[in-house]
Amino acid sequence: MAYTQKNNPFPVTSCGRRRSFMTTDNPIKMYSDSPMQMRKTTKGKGRTFRTIEEGAGMTSKGVSDYRKENPGSKLKTAVTTPPSKLDPNSKKAKRRKSFCARSKNWTSERGRAARKRWNC
Repeated sequence: MAYTQKNNPFPVTSCGRRRSFMTTDNPIKMYSDSPMQMRKTTKGKGRTFRTIEEGAGMTSKGVSDYRKENPGSKLKTAVTTPPSKLDPNSKKAKRRKSFCARSKNWTSERGRAARKRWNC
């Protein structure tokens, strides 16, 4: 007979795992604090995202708003410096290289614009 844990506050999924984000009273938000789920505005004074023509991605105001709502977040704006002007061992160059590797399959219009802005 399998061991069953008693008095665990988190529900069991169909595969037998316990998922903390499945409760409504849980203070930990697992998937709901994505930057893309913020109010996405590309027009007006308080906009949080750039338009496709500007290279897509979040504005500095959007990043600061996100970080205010999610303390401890390390979200940053894009590295727009051309790779030829970056020291190859700098943190910015490594961050840019990592982003370009992660986003190489982005084929949507916004994805292509963001990659262009990052000089990928």
